[in-house]
Amino acid sequence: MGRRALRKIDPAVELAEHLRELPSLDPPPLDPQTLFPQAAPLELEMGSGKGLFLERASAERPGHNFLGVELARKYAHFAAARLARARRSNARMISGDGLRLFREFLPDGCAVAVHVYFPDPWWKKRHRKRRVLNAAFLYDVVRVLVVGGKLHFWTDVEEYFQSTVELIAAAAPLLAGPHAVAEPPTLHDLDFRTHFERRTRKAGEPVYRVEYERLVGTPIPPAPSLDDADDLPGDDATGDDATGDDLQGNL
Repeated sequence: MGRRALRKIDPAVELAEHLRELPSLDPPPLDPQTLFPQAAPLELEMGSGKGLFLERASAERPGHNFLGVELARKYAHFAAARLARARRSNARMISGDGLRLFREFLPDGCAVAVHVYFPDPWWKKRHRKRRVLNAAFLYDVVRVLVVGGKLHFWTDVEEYFQSTVELIAAAAPLLAGPHAVAEPPTLHDLDFRTHFERRTRKAGEPVYRVEYERLVGTPIPPAPSLDDADDLPGDDATGDDATGDDLQGNL
């Protein structure tokens, strides 16, 4: 469906407090709490798109810190500007490869939740190995979650949903679930988890939602895949609205 181009960021909006470039972070392991004015339970979002989830969740849960990562630079900056305008001291954006952030920078047991909303489905069968929800990423999800922490996954692609549920059962036994998530009510035009959820539900299409809980135990790294050499690093580190057509300016 047609999409409007991203609005230009007001040059008067100061992004320094809310935006970090991945290469500028301290050498790993990163202490994510150093990115915020005060320490608090941390929630991570993989692929923040335009930042609607971060803006809303940081207001709803002011006692938590929220860290989003977005591969598409213009979206990361847009999301950071959104947080800056809203004066969210408990929300930050990282511009860069989210897979690398999880794999190289984030320490064990640093987060109470990981959110993955509407990641790129990579429709062609030969490209599905590039999906962000693969065995290697799930290992890092389990690793960074505290015991009792939650993985939240939403998509509008039924095949992606079903295959991911099967993958988690096989590759991440320390994630208990799947637990169904009821469709939340909406009170106004932006009362949605993400812009992609808004667009999908307004079109009358279904959204598949699931939640998992981290169990006690030590995650086992996945066996190396022969396909790994063919993957493009960070190909699917974007979510929400940052799919391929969005990167052409069709928002």
